[in-house]
Amino acid sequence: MNEKLDAISDQLKAISDDLADIAIEALREAIDDKEFSGKRPEIEKRVTRARRAVDKAAGILNESQGPFAL
Repeated sequence: MNEKLDAISDQLKAISDDLADIAIEALREAIDDKEFSGKRPEIEKRVTRARRAVDKAAGILNESQGPFAL
């Protein structure tokens, strides 16, 4: 059971890295835009929120198992 959870946690970490790359790309594109308002793009905000949720899920899976763990 723990091996499966570790594998899923690793997949979530990879997804988090991909989301971080997408967020950075969105910021770069916004900065390169001639009409850049100085505000974070909405897509970057959503992607960052999603990345935080994925990080949280990975963290939950990595929490130390108690004596009654499955």
